[in-house]
Amino acid sequence: MTGDSPRVRGLADGLAPVLQTLVDECPPGRALDVATGTGRNALALAARGWTVDAVDISRAQLERARARERNRVQSTADRAAGAPGTDINADTDTGTCNWILADADRYCVPERQYDLVTVSFFDARNCLSALIDALAPGGCLWVEHYLESPADESVPADRFRLEPNELLAACSELTVIHYTERRVDGEPRVGLLARNERDSSRWRPELARSDLDGP
Repeated sequence: MTGDSPRVRGLADGLAPVLQTLVDECPPGRALDVATGTGRNALALAARGWTVDAVDISRAQLERARARERNRVQSTADRAAGAPGTDINADTDTGTCNWILADADRYCVPERQYDLVTVSFFDARNCLSALIDALAPGGCLWVEHYLESPADESVPADRFRLEPNELLAACSELTVIHYTERRVDGEPRVGLLARNERDSSRWRPELARSDLDGP
């Protein structure tokens, strides 16, 4: 990937373009990745210096995420040493990712602790209020999920999909930086980035809505 732009690298290692733009504009902090799966968001953030609590209910998924982290750390060490095959300690629990086996809907999230909370393709309606409370002053919430499309018979009914504007209404106490409902590869999706405005000094004020528009 040498020579690729930051946006292209972001697509390759998992971050949505909107989230990539935000991360590029702020210093690393503490993040919570909800329903992390194989660690798409968590590993991309950790690679940029973030300390990430990554929660998932599946032990198998977390083991895959741990394996991906070990591979990433090993590859980084190999490149730095110029000697592929170098043996290193890749214990991610003492690194930048803390893999947590828990049901996200029941996990006791600490309040006002996270500079960034990410939720990708998980129905977080049951825990969204707790996730908002978990934001530190100036912290941001990123949610991307599938959207209902009642008029489109090609999309099967699914109670786990969000209704149009449902996410926007649920995050009304936050300052919305970016919101979109659109089709991606024919699939209706919603994306929201919102900030806790109790103290926004952490985030650059010039990071306006226009800066975050993108796929």
